[in-house]
Amino acid sequence: MKLSHLKQIIIYLQKFKKISAIYRVSDTIVKIAFDRDDEVYFEMQRSNSRIFKCASYARSKVYNAPFDVVLAKRFNRANILHVELLGGDKIMRFKTSVASAYKEEITFLQFEFTGKYTNVIILDEENVVLEALRHVDLFSSFREVRVGQKLLDVPSAPFEAKEYPLDDVEQFLYDEYAKEEQEKLNSLKKQKISFLNKKLQKLQKLYVQLDDEKELEEEAVKYQHYGNLLLANMHNIKPYQKVLHVDDYDGKSVCIELHKEFSSVALMANSLFSRSKKAKQRALHMHIEKSSLSSKIEHMKLFIHTVEDAKDIAKIQLLFPKNIQTKKVKQNDSIETFLVEGYKVSLGKNEKGNVELLKNARAKDIWLHMKERPSAHVIITTDKQNVPMSVIEGAARLCVDFTMFQKDRYLVDYTPRREVTIQSGANVLYNKYKTIEVDNR
Repeated sequence: MKLSHLKQIIIYLQKFKKISAIYRVSDTIVKIAFDRDDEVYFEMQRSNSRIFKCASYARSKVYNAPFDVVLAKRFNRANILHVELLGGDKIMRFKTSVASAYKEEITFLQFEFTGKYTNVIILDEENVVLEALRHVDLFSSFREVRVGQKLLDVPSAPFEAKEYPLDDVEQFLYDEYAKEEQEKLNSLKKQKISFLNKKLQKLQKLYVQLDDEKELEEEAVKYQHYGNLLLANMHNIKPYQKVLHVDDYDGKSVCIELHKEFSSVALMANSLFSRSKKAKQRALHMHIEKSSLSSKIEHMKLFIHTVEDAKDIAKIQLLFPKNIQTKKVKQNDSIETFLVEGYKVSLGKNEKGNVELLKNARAKDIWLHMKERPSAHVIITTDKQNVPMSVIEGAARLCVDFTMFQKDRYLVDYTPRREVTIQSGANVLYNKYKTIEVDNR
């Protein structure tokens, strides 16, 4: 954090008269509520310290370390006597007082934005350390930070810092939070997109490696023909032969390799017939495998596109939920599962996934589908309770995100699963329904 910015923030903080509440909201962030409801956050991470403001910041847990106990005892409902920048360096010091039944207790709260040695230190009137966010011994620094020890001053900086005037200090504090959140979002997007791209590449590799239907059909015919030729010429085959040269029914010369692992020509012929049958069956079902892989590739591209378009970290967290299933149940790779405000939302990646969703959904679960166009089927698991509209809106957005690349306004129908009648596969009919609009522009 720039020294020039700290000087201007000090002037901004001098308008406050009281610390209403103070506590840690994360391992390195201290929240101070000034004059009841004006909240300022002090991020004290080493080499990334800053001060910011935001509408709200979720408290990760309640901290009860000695530092937090002293922090609450000394500064909750404390009067601010003075705020200053100590020694012209990046050290902000609050001088506070708390009136007790016996006397007025003076305490210093010191925020040190000094790179490697960034710290929050609580001091008494004699400059003796009462507690600190980080304790520092003499092996780590010439300036010991230890409870009960007097704190030495930091040497003055050997240079004159440049000035960076701020038009609006409060807006700067809000912008600091927005900038940090954007950096976190970009980093998270990069991480998740890299993860999804690996999955996409794996699927594309599997698709490329799929056998060609025409080649499989030709292979089936060839092995069937070879088997028939072996049976027709078995009386001419010698036990020691490794290769059979024979003319087929059209007079063309054919070379068939004879494998030693078969004890008789008949067993060898049966092996060729089996290979012919397998090739024929694989050719027959190859279009299903291709269709399944193709739909999974399309789904993964839509997934990447949705992550790229995410406007906040909350959307990324929605797309990558933690601990969806408590029981060890095998996941269906044709279904994607999300959590929207605690509700399980399942989405079909392809026709197989859509069919599975329709088959396994319960009567009161909510079913969603884009209006009058092919789309992913979505199911909200309800456990018989009323589903908040915000959850339905979130599920409808997922339905659109995983169906359409184009940005536009779309309509999504939703209704209880009991109102949906399956015709064939994932084709359905439904009468009683409501419609919601999703604008993803």
